Amino acid sequence: MALLHDSPEYVVGDLISPFKAAVGINYKSLEERLQAAIHLRFGLPAQIPTSLKTLFKKADHLSAYFEATQLAGFDETEARRLFVAPPKSLKHPRLNPLSTAEAQNQFLERFHRLYAP
Repeated sequence: MALLHDSPEYVVGDLISPFKAAVGINYKSLEERLQAAIHLRFGLPAQIPTSLKTLFKKADHLSAYFEATQLAGFDETEARRLFVAPPKSLKHPRLNPLSTAEAQNQFLERFHRLYAP
């Protein structure tokens, strides 16, 4: 579930929230229906438990902080103001930018290790 938590973005693209609102449909509902279909396709429960949704959201927010400070040039103060700062006890990962092809290869490699039909 964690690996596929943003899979609707693969189908429709990663749209920013203002654009989602401008589309004029219940975009959240569309994403949830896509997520359910993708989960069923891979033998996962259609609905993500609330506790896991919360965990995935927290991981996304922490990732945004590291992406901002390591890849996008934000300083620590600005990143702390805009994103969730990681706890001091969390080991800070070192992010390395990847080409789209390499990111796809690594994703699929991990997916195939986790998913055995």
